[in-house]
Amino acid sequence: MSKLAVITPSYAPDAELFADLHRSVLEFTSDDTIHHVFVPPGDREAFARFEGPRCHVWVRSELLPRRYLRMPGTDVYVNYRRPWPPLRGWVMQQTVKIASVGLIDADAMLIVDSDAVLVRPTSAESFSRDGRLCLYRLENGVTAEMKRHVIWHQVARDLLGLPPAPPAPLPDYVTALTFWDPEIVRAMQRRITQVTGRDWLDAFNAQLHVSEFILYGVFVDEVLKADPPINTTICHLSYNHEPWDEARAVAFADQLPQDAVGMMISAKSHTPMEARQAAIRRCAQVVESS
Repeated sequence: MSKLAVITPSYAPDAELFADLHRSVLEFTSDDTIHHVFVPPGDREAFARFEGPRCHVWVRSELLPRRYLRMPGTDVYVNYRRPWPPLRGWVMQQTVKIASVGLIDADAMLIVDSDAVLVRPTSAESFSRDGRLCLYRLENGVTAEMKRHVIWHQVARDLLGLPPAPPAPLPDYVTALTFWDPEIVRAMQRRITQVTGRDWLDAFNAQLHVSEFILYGVFVDEVLKADPPINTTICHLSYNHEPWDEARAVAFADQLPQDAVGMMISAKSHTPMEARQAAIRRCAQVVESS
């Protein structure tokens, strides 16, 4: 068993972003750390060049039971036992993260999106306190105006058999780079099955609106009541949706926190690759000078 596995759902349009991420995984994690990327069936060839001793390319449908049928020419799946709602790509990406614990043998899982990169040496120990993995929890991060996040909280509580969510503000657990404890994920799966009377995967995939990160966070806080150590600075994040030029991207990198091991500029910003890579180089300079 390796100490750390890196989990990334991706698809062909993000293959170049993934290339930068994978290079950073090779540079900043231990030699026994394997990067697992999960892609739609039609996108496997776009990621075949990464396959090797430290990268395993999975087709996402490998995680699904045979009762899930792919609709031809799409990345949408239907559970023929309960065909509505169909399993869409957005929920499938979340399913991959939760289901991967059944395939991958590791002490800890680093969940990281394609548009993030590592910028410092990274291990489970770097996100642990007294031997316990930290939780990303931004207190009062979900306001009443964040309608989707509020719904995600309620859906999580329904799946976990908890009372209705209190009024906002609520904690936010959504991030681009975080660690999960596989034992906690397996316990969460069992809880969903117990509460819903259905396989956790079917219960999760039946949701129109759901967040894997909020589900995991609510489980840790409200079911386990684990009182975990908290870390919200592990990744330097930008969810900006406007493209940045090189100067703006570099200025963002200049603000890299002292203890951040990752940086993310959202793919939805459509920031050019040249600007992204300039930001990555500046992060290296910031780390070197710190």
